[in-house]
Amino acid sequence: MDKQVTLNKLKELGLVAVLRGPSPELTMKMVAALIEGGVLGIEITYSTPKAAEVVHRLNQQFGEKIVLGMGTLTEPAQVEEAKAAGARYLVSPVCEPTLGREMATSGLAVMIGAFTPTEILQAYRFGSDVVKIFPGSLGGPAYMKAMKGPFPYIPMMPTGGVSAANVGDWFAAGAFGVGAGSELCPPNLAKEGRFEEITQKAREFARAVQAAKSQDKS
Repeated sequence: MDKQVTLNKLKELGLVAVLRGPSPELTMKMVAALIEGGVLGIEITYSTPKAAEVVHRLNQQFGEKIVLGMGTLTEPAQVEEAKAAGARYLVSPVCEPTLGREMATSGLAVMIGAFTPTEILQAYRFGSDVVKIFPGSLGGPAYMKAMKGPFPYIPMMPTGGVSAANVGDWFAAGAFGVGAGSELCPPNLAKEGRFEEITQKAREFARAVQAAKSQDKS
């Protein structure tokens, strides 16, 4: 799956589940529950134990059925590790020059984190295909809509503060897609073995995203 195919697929899906799994095995089960609920954009964060190993296993098990990436990159060395594990895209919460440029030269789809206008433009100039607006909860859809004013050409994807209830507001504000963490896949549900509830949340979220995208096109 080349970079442009990955980006097209992410835009089509409109939703990435951001997983901070409690353990490798529980993370695998969380992903399976999300897939069953129709969520196919999966981001395994580096705050997940043995994150690269989990991505490798997911890549072997699900292949191109899912769009698999790695997030919370903070070190340049993680770029090559994530790529070797089979990540199709890379996500960082920060806009840091050395890391950003390393991500951009990976050949993978890249989402660099930013919040202020200066950071958003800097991330884009580093080579970020989509700028991750983080934390989205701090400004909400109105803030991102304001940022689309001076930067209509920069694709933006909020993470943090995204819920099934407000996802329509994010797409109305011009989101490329949305990233959802604990609102979509709470780690405590995995720890308690309540994977059916994760699947149900995934169904609700996926429906809300598709409805929002349909409304956005009309």
